[in-house]
Formats: sequence, C-alpha cells, structure tokens
Amino acid sequence: MTDRQASLELPAFNTTAREKINAASDICPFAPRKIGAVVVKKTVTCAESNSALSAVHRSGKRRAGGLFRAVLAAAITLTAALAAPAGAQPAPPPVVPGPGPAPGPVHGIAMHGRPALPASFDHMPYANPDAPKGGRIVFGLLGTFDSLNPFIVKGIAVQQVRGYVTESLMTRGNDEPFTLYGLLAQSVETDAERTYVIFRLNPKAAFSDGRPVLADDVLFSWQLMRDKGRPNHRLYYAKVEKAQALDDRTVRFDFPGANDRELPLILGLMPIFPKHAIDVATFEDTSLTGLVGSGPYRVTNVRAGQSVTLTRNPDYWGRDLPVNRGFWNFDEVRLDYYREANGAFEAFKRGLYDFRVESEPLRWHESYNFAAVKSGEVIRDTITPGTPRPSEFLVFNTRRPLFADIRVRQALTLLFDFEWINRNYFFGLYSRVAGVFGGSELSAYARAPDAREKALLARYTDSIRPDVMDGSYRLPVTDGSGRDRNTLRAALTLLSQAGYDLDGTVLRQRGSRAPLTFEILTTTRDQERIALAYARDLKRAGITISVRVVDAVQFDQRRLTFDFDMIQNRWDQSLSPGNEQAFYWGSAAADNQGTRNYMGAKSPAVDAMIAAMLEARERADFVPAVRALDRALIAGFYAIPVYNIQQQWIARWNRIERPKATALTGYLPETWWQKPDGKNPQAENP
Repeated sequence: MTDRQASLELPAFNTTAREKINAASDICPFAPRKIGAVVVKKTVTCAESNSALSAVHRSGKRRAGGLFRAVLAAAITLTAALAAPAGAQPAPPPVVPGPGPAPGPVHGIAMHGRPALPASFDHMPYANPDAPKGGRIVFGLLGTFDSLNPFIVKGIAVQQVRGYVTESLMTRGNDEPFTLYGLLAQSVETDAERTYVIFRLNPKAAFSDGRPVLADDVLFSWQLMRDKGRPNHRLYYAKVEKAQALDDRTVRFDFPGANDRELPLILGLMPIFPKHAIDVATFEDTSLTGLVGSGPYRVTNVRAGQSVTLTRNPDYWGRDLPVNRGFWNFDEVRLDYYREANGAFEAFKRGLYDFRVESEPLRWHESYNFAAVKSGEVIRDTITPGTPRPSEFLVFNTRRPLFADIRVRQALTLLFDFEWINRNYFFGLYSRVAGVFGGSELSAYARAPDAREKALLARYTDSIRPDVMDGSYRLPVTDGSGRDRNTLRAALTLLSQAGYDLDGTVLRQRGSRAPLTFEILTTTRDQERIALAYARDLKRAGITISVRVVDAVQFDQRRLTFDFDMIQNRWDQSLSPGNEQAFYWGSAAADNQGTRNYMGAKSPAVDAMIAAMLEARERADFVPAVRALDRALIAGFYAIPVYNIQQQWIARWNRIERPKATALTGYLPETWWQKPDGKNPQAENP
C-alpha cells in the first residue's frame, strides 16, 4: 500500500507559532564540543533578521517522505509500569474482509478479499456521525515550510494540504488493512487479474471554485503525477499502459503488463487536480499559493514559515457522503509551526494549540504534571493501534565503503547496548525486535518459516544466514552494565574477519591503517542521547565517532540526498504493505534521491519478495511473502533496531473531543470536534 496511514506525519509535536517563544528558542552556530571521547558538532542555522522567514522554525520537524494521509506521528511504548490515563482504549481488532472481489462496479475495493462495509453503510465505525460542526482546532508542528504543494520534491511542504484541500478518487477505510471506499469516484471496477480499473465519478463532485470534477481532470492529474510528481508517484503511475476517458465522468486505466494487484488502489489514492487551475510549467516550483482542490477546506491565510489557516468550504460537495459523516467538523484548522521542541511544549502548556503527540518518555512520564493536567483541562490519552509497531533504527548508509561489508554492520549491531539505554533513558519502558513488522502477524522475527515462505526464499538461501532463515536469530542482549565483554569479543572477531585490527586503543583497517570512524547525524534530543551512548559503546572497541546535531530542515535535506554515514529513522508500516516497500528497500530506489531507501539496499532477495507480495491475491499467500521480505531485511543487517513503539501518547485540551471508537490505525484528528462553548481565546489570531 502507498500513502500509508498518515498524510500528516503530523503532530509528532503539534504546535503554534508565537514570536516570544520562538525568539527565546533561536539557536545559532557554536563551536564543536567534546563529551568524553565524542565530538558533538552543532550546526543550526539562525533565522535572518529582516527576512520574510525571520520566524521560520528550524528545529525538530520530521517530514513524511511521501504523500501520506493523516496522522501517524510519534508514538511510544508504555508498559504496565505506567498506568494508562483515563480515556485510554485499545484499538479494535482488524476487520476481516470477505472472500474474493465482486464483479462489476462496486462501492469499494480491498487489497485482499472484499470491503468489510456494505454499499449501504451510513458512516465509518470510528466516526461520530452526530459530531457538532464549528469552532477551531490548532495543530502545532516543529520546523517550517516554504511550500503548499506536498506533491513535488522541492521545498518543505505543508503535508495537511492532502486530504484537507485536495482529494483522491477513493478514501481509506481505517479499520481494515487496506480497503478504499468511494469519494470523488462513486464506484470502481476491475477484473480478477487486476489488469485494468474503471472509476465512475460522482456527478456531484466539484472543485472549490465550483467547476465540476470531470474525467479530463483525472487524466490530467495522472499525467501530472507521472511526469512531475514525487519519485514514488512517478514510479507507480508510469506502470499504466493506457488511460482514457470513456465519457465525461468515467475513466479507465489499463496496465496488463504491470503484474501489480495493488495498482488499482494506488490509482484510487491519486490526488485529483483541476486541469483549468494548474500551470504545468510551474507545478514543480515551490509556492505559497494554495492549490485549488475539491476537499472540505481551502487555504485562506499564510504566514510564511509560521502558520497556515484552512477554512471549511461551506459549499463542499462531499459533506453528506457516508465516508465523510462525522469528519471535517471544525470551521477552521490552523497549522502553527515552532522551531524548537521545548518551546513547543511550553506553548502547549499555555493552551496555544490544542493537542500534541508526545514522543519522549521522560516528558510523558514526568512533565505532564502542570496545573491544567491536574485540573482536568488537559486530558492524556493512550492509544494502542492495531498496526505493526513502528520501530526506530540506526540506519547504515551502505553506499559508504565502510558499511558495504555486512560483517562490519553485524559487528556494530552487536555493540549497541539497548539494555543500558532502555534502563537509563527510557525507564525500562521499551522493547525491541528485529525487522520492520514487529508486533504483527507479518513479522518474521523469532518465527520459523512455513512451507510457502521457504519456497519463496529457496533461491536466496545463500544471502540469508541460517539462524535468520530458521527463526532462531535473536538480537544481542547485554548485561546492561555498559561494559559487556561477551558482545565486545564477538564484535571484534567479526571486525577482524572484515580486515580491522586493534592498534592500541584504535581500530584500524589492516591494509591502509586508517582508523574506523564515522559520523551519526541527529536532530532531536533523544537522537543525540542515543547516539552519544552508542559512541561510548563503540569507543570500547577502538571506534571513534562524531555526533552532529543539525536542525530539522538540514536533517531532512541530508537524509533525502543520502548525505550521511548513519541516521536514526523510522518506517511506519500497515497491515497491508505494498508498493511503497519498493520505495523503502527496492534496488531501483537505492540511488534515487527523494526515496526512503536510506540504507541503499540492493538485494535480489528483497526485490523478489516485494514482487511476490504484490502478486499475492489472498491473505494466505500475502502473509508469507511479507514475512519473507522481513526475513531478507533482517539478514541484510541494514539498520540497528533501537526500540519498538507500541502506543500513541496524546495530550489534548478538554475543549477538543474525540469519538469513543478508535480506528485500527490509531487517532484521527479529522474525526474530532470542538466541545460546545469550548473556545480557546489564547489561540486566536493575533
């Protein structure tokens, strides 16, 4: 699946721009400092005075690496040691779709089987159809923006434009692994082999300027994304062999040679633009002019780098659709930006924005004791999604010669002391597993392969070590002392095999005598702490590393251009991974800047398993293919698992309410509403 559960990698921290707070949070360059044996370099750009971006926020924002739908932000593990606050509730189990696709035009389409909701459904089960309309919600984000177009490579875009301003042909059912229901398209049709798809547009569908959404707009949007969109969209939409308008409101896409059963759904999630309002020649340029869309909101105010205001369109064509009942309840949505995480938290405490997703266990554990929490004005929610646990990784850039040798990567994995970090930094709240689908049936970690998985991997056993293949491999476990000699001894043995020897207290390459050294690029306090702890572990093996702290904008730019040795990163996964996996780990994406194959993986086994996953028709074939992919990634030692995230920690002011039911994917602010008379005078525009 593409455009995974989030169009917003949104409120990792949701914030509001305020001049005083930002002024106090400005960070300017200073000389490198030394902590122990580790050189810590800070490279943080000050905002220029008298510039239009003088209040641009330069720290802490994590961008979604593609077009994502709504809100999978930073979530974190919480165990029984920390009791769940009032209002916490587990996510429902996944809805099991019916068997086989239905022939002819239908109201929805599932990746495997049929949609769980019938054509006559009234509203989404995780929305409150009676939610009141009106009021305002203020989001907070760390970082800045210089573009209102999230569909291009250039610039740092406001990701919320997707969904709020622009729409797609279909929309996601967030209680199912990967199912779409009609939005702009009132029906969808495909064959059993999924060699084509036909979308029939809703005759009521219209853009915010009143012009109808027609087949020509769909074909125009497909060509635009294929030729000028982000790399993942160019890859996906180029698979279409033929596209044609059967009439003014019917579009057919043919892709007989694509062998991609997910493609009809990917096309269903394609953003639709008005042909009459888009300048193709300038589409790829950053702009602060709002796009004309068909969505429930329009961009009505922009303060460069600081805030964007979205106002509900009173003439929104789709307000009465079942998929929209209980959605889009606020008259106004404001997105405010902060440049620094501590300033953002202080702003939340003052009520300058309405909710935040907490990502730091220390803060969640100790800092939510201010007066508004004690009085009940701020509510803490703990939500457990039903999707694979997001995981943080230290990622090797295997394009670097140093990390091209898998033995070096294995050795450096052994030297990471998770037990010490978990106890000293995270209150013992975290766990970790290998692989990218932890906590779900899709994970291969600690699971023996079945016959179907063995058959898929039969040609690639030479590239998968036996203990990973049979499921007996486990991540190293230290004694938590920070001085475990067993893991150190095993790591030095591997490094010796890779051509490195200890020369006194320095590990050197046997031929060149060059020391083994590299840089970890970080952007948040937690990343820096983990990197420094890891540097201490590596020093015991004669490896000296530098930790460079940069602002979020620089971090994102360097990550997208693969300009790093090692970074900390997270890949969020769903219960229906699909084409985006090629974007994450495929060989074709390894040297394509702007993709999320940050590690530079080029593995025939990985490529083959992605292909097998995309070809699967039934979940019984799909699950083994995904496990085989997970197993191939584990065997490649492309990244060091840091910890797994089990829950979403959300704090919100009690003027904002949410439905009792929680979607499988977690929290969805588009289903929230403002309590009657729950105004926030502090969040008014200055």
